[in-house]
Amino acid sequence: MSIPQSGGGPIERFEQLAEYLADGCKPRDDWRIGTEHEKFGYCEDTHLPLPYEGPRSIRAMLEGLRERFGWDPLEEAGNIIGLTKDGANISLEPGGQLELSGAPLETIHQTCDEVNQHLREVQEIAEKIGARFIGLGAAPDWTHEQMPMMPKGRYKLMTDYMGRVGTHGTQMMYRTCTVQVNLDFSSEADMVQKLRVALALQPVATALFSNSPFFEGKLNGHKSWRSRIWRDLDADRTGMLPFVFEDGMGFDRWVDYALNVPMYFVYRDGEYIDALGQSFRDFLKGELPALPGETPTLSDWADHLTTLFPEARVKKFIEMRGADGGPWRRLCALPALWVGLTYDQTALDAAWDLVKGWTTEFRDDLRVAASVDGLAAQVGGINMLDLAKEVVAISKEGLRNRARPGLGGMVPDERHFLHALEESLETGQSPADELLDRYHNAWGGEISKVYAEYSY
Repeated sequence: MSIPQSGGGPIERFEQLAEYLADGCKPRDDWRIGTEHEKFGYCEDTHLPLPYEGPRSIRAMLEGLRERFGWDPLEEAGNIIGLTKDGANISLEPGGQLELSGAPLETIHQTCDEVNQHLREVQEIAEKIGARFIGLGAAPDWTHEQMPMMPKGRYKLMTDYMGRVGTHGTQMMYRTCTVQVNLDFSSEADMVQKLRVALALQPVATALFSNSPFFEGKLNGHKSWRSRIWRDLDADRTGMLPFVFEDGMGFDRWVDYALNVPMYFVYRDGEYIDALGQSFRDFLKGELPALPGETPTLSDWADHLTTLFPEARVKKFIEMRGADGGPWRRLCALPALWVGLTYDQTALDAAWDLVKGWTTEFRDDLRVAASVDGLAAQVGGINMLDLAKEVVAISKEGLRNRARPGLGGMVPDERHFLHALEESLETGQSPADELLDRYHNAWGGEISKVYAEYSY
């Protein structure tokens, strides 16, 4: 999850809220790619999650990365809770999931180099302390009681609130992992088109990257349990956002939506102040119960935007949020998929033509079916596998048109980063299907064998 925002003066005009989003508009030459991915750390001998403190711990991982590779520490209340270097951040999810929030880079070649370097660094430090990391959408056999809580004030507040507004919120916080990509837009119209395509096609990404058929040591009946969790987390701040597809969508409409989402906190002087369930509209009027008489800054607005959790969301860029965390070889496929779909106008238009006739009900049904059946989903006469083939083909053509070479020009473009997805399309099997096949056959029903075979 996001680190606290900084900078930005007081909000003196209501229009500043939309202007903050519009400030993200960039000319095409300045568009960048920011890849984020999370993974579970565990003790190699016990398979239990890493605690925050101790010789085998999250703190030991962060301190090792700082000392060995020159990362700068981020601290809260005297605890190291993240790292930063060269425009990238390493942060902690509530249950200790380690997240790389990559620097904004020009090509998939660069972002994949960044991912590979990060995982090699993590691997080196983990080996020294007897830890390992694994890429899955949900923890395969850990219970809630086994999960540590990272020492971040934001998470303490959220844990309490999640228990009151939904049935799966703490599962999301402590026992899921995702991979996502952050992408730019050139104008309000470009943002709207990209956001509509992003929301409509998140279920396809969910199906392609589905990788969480196990939970609490048993089969859960879903290819993506992580996606299932998000459906019953907090209705105020999650979902497929039908209003995005209505006439009049733009920055102002996103502001209206965000203002209707209850607050979590206000960050002041290194501390999270409880504003759970309170209204940012009241904050704008100086009537926030948590800080009576005080009005917000643009940093407060930026923080509030990080507490919205739809399948795709707008900040000063668009976040694609529908995919499970996964194996090393698939992490670069997620940014490749979305860059191909959205960074070439011909591909973006083709993707919009594909989805523009879909109804709200169809999009919702597709989301549910993707979490349950993955690539085998069938909705309204549409076969998910066939749909995914069409989407990946559009993306592949978009990457061809982008023509961003790698390896000193030896590789003409970024299409090869889609190979992992093309393999899934040829076999009809997502990572979840592979896991289930191993479970039923080679593993003899022993989920714990996933650690030996699927860790980084």
